[in-house]
Amino acid sequence: MTAASTRYLVFTNTPAHVHLYKNMVAELRDEGHDVLVLGRAYGCTEDLLSYYDMPYELYGGQSPSFRSLVTNVPSQFTSILRRVRAYDPDVVFGRGSYAAFAGTVSRTRTILVVDSTPYNVGPIVSSAFVHRVLTPDSYGRNLGANHDRFRGVKECAYLHPDVFSPDQSVRADLGVGSSEPYVVVRLNAYDSVHDVGLGAGPTTDRVALLERLAEHATVFVSDESETLDLSTLDARRFDLHPARIHDALAAANLVVTDTGTIATEGALLGTPAIRFIDEDEPAMGEFEELEANDLLVQHTDLADVLADAQSILESESERERWQRRRDEFMASKPNLTRRLLDIAVDAAPQ
Repeated sequence: MTAASTRYLVFTNTPAHVHLYKNMVAELRDEGHDVLVLGRAYGCTEDLLSYYDMPYELYGGQSPSFRSLVTNVPSQFTSILRRVRAYDPDVVFGRGSYAAFAGTVSRTRTILVVDSTPYNVGPIVSSAFVHRVLTPDSYGRNLGANHDRFRGVKECAYLHPDVFSPDQSVRADLGVGSSEPYVVVRLNAYDSVHDVGLGAGPTTDRVALLERLAEHATVFVSDESETLDLSTLDARRFDLHPARIHDALAAANLVVTDTGTIATEGALLGTPAIRFIDEDEPAMGEFEELEANDLLVQHTDLADVLADAQSILESESERERWQRRRDEFMASKPNLTRRLLDIAVDAAPQ
């Protein structure tokens, strides 16, 4: 570590956070800075941290249930406190209460990257304790004097054309032909704080969805809860390394999901994306922006999801139209990783 280096502490509570910060972490390390990533053993988070060779430790874990999330919080904060005191960071990056807590106890400048979720109290509370909060310009609330906005969505940090090029070998790795249509279906576990009050549709609806999609294309299923029985269905489990999911989305003919991140990722990759949502879900700026640019379709009714899915899969030109709209959308959106790096340098002790 050089004399001018800075100690950065980065929180990755979910797989999406790993993607958000992976390019920033790599560049900071290349520039000679010291980086420690504190991750949570949740889903494929640790698999991704290892795959991208990020210097990480785990501060705790969570099984796929909201109860597990709540009951593990005290031990997680204790673990974070211990590691923060030992590492003594200069700058902290994260999303919510964990990062805000780390910055508060270490009296360190903390930067949060936040996007819209149904659960809005957390960002409001956390923003009062941090140096800077960064959100998309479509974010619907004012988080105070330290609230900065950026054009686009947080996924621009890792799916912007400057930093991501799809690996064309993914079709062969999935075992599908070069012209064989396939659909990626991503199902939410509904076990996060922002999922409170929402829930998965009935299993019968999910089965009906997969059966109908299979009439038109090969179907790959990524099930966060890993509870859906595919043995009697004409659908395959997505079994590539989770780091390959963006390659798979980019080559797919359609993405159907009830999760926000995968829907946004599909849209940014120019793949037709349909998101089925809870009828009680409040409006969220990022999804409204993607819908306004014809990059995302959202429905609360399974019949509408199936009708749009069939129309897209039967069209020979819909994917090309989606790609053109995606190119137009991304042309005005900056590479978010560059913005994060500028903020990281600005926040470092002088």
